[in-house]
Amino acid sequence: MLTQPTAIDPEGMQRSAAFAHGMVAPAGPTLYIGGQNGVDGSGRMLEGLAAQTQQALRNVLAVLEAAGSGPDFVVKLTIYLAPGVDVNEAYAAAGGVWGARRTSVTVLSVAPAKPGALVEIDAIAAAPS
Repeated sequence: MLTQPTAIDPEGMQRSAAFAHGMVAPAGPTLYIGGQNGVDGSGRMLEGLAAQTQQALRNVLAVLEAAGSGPDFVVKLTIYLAPGVDVNEAYAAAGGVWGARRTSVTVLSVAPAKPGALVEIDAIAAAPS
């Protein structure tokens, strides 16, 4: 039985150092983390894409920790970016918090629901028992 998520990278598909094409989650509870913005503990939206991306990921990490999980148990991230932002700036900022962990990732450009938000990130993770 699996104890940690396992990356799936089929032969014949380009392999990315940044993401996996699929992830198999171990059997057990699953944690669904709702969209996190670049809002700090006081409710203040941080300024700029890099700061917001890093804070959104710190918020994801905080939810993981509160659930007894961690970033190594994340099987899927979805990153929503405001139209027109520099995706490479977001990737660089994310790497500073997320590191070199590979998981499946979807990145979309969408109009933010929260005024001033440039990024929103949600996640699905195994919640080890």
